[in-house]
Amino acid sequence: MLEQLLKSFSGYYSVESDGVASPFVALAEFHSHTEQYVLVKAAHVADIDSNEYVFFASENKLTLDTLLSLDKKAWEEGLSRVHPSGSHRNSDISLVILCDKAEKAALKRASRIYRYKSYRWGLQGWSGYRLAVWEAEGGSVSCNRLGRNLKRIMGSLS
Repeated sequence: MLEQLLKSFSGYYSVESDGVASPFVALAEFHSHTEQYVLVKAAHVADIDSNEYVFFASENKLTLDTLLSLDKKAWEEGLSRVHPSGSHRNSDISLVILCDKAEKAALKRASRIYRYKSYRWGLQGWSGYRLAVWEAEGGSVSCNRLGRNLKRIMGSLS
């Protein structure tokens, strides 16, 4: 499943499997820069930067403690890559966990995890957090509210 996911992300994201911060097995990054101007490029109005960092983890058995540890590490690692400025719009952070089996408490908690950070009251952008857990045993995907698009991607691959 990991190989299929990385292949699907490689169309738009830069995917790394080597040199990724522990405990993650892969990282996918997306960066977009657009400019707005009026009629001619000399009348430059704004620069807009948008980023996304997707961390992939693989576990045999996902416990609640492991979930919370991965969640905290992904959020901290993702925020360390954010550089808010006047042109920064958003830097979203995602965590995809692939496991053979997961505790019910971990799956229930995964659906309720919510993280958000605003930089200078939103004037310098924000960071949202997506989380999806794929359990091989049942073939089911659990996600938080913002992770629903990850659930669709993972559901189409399994």
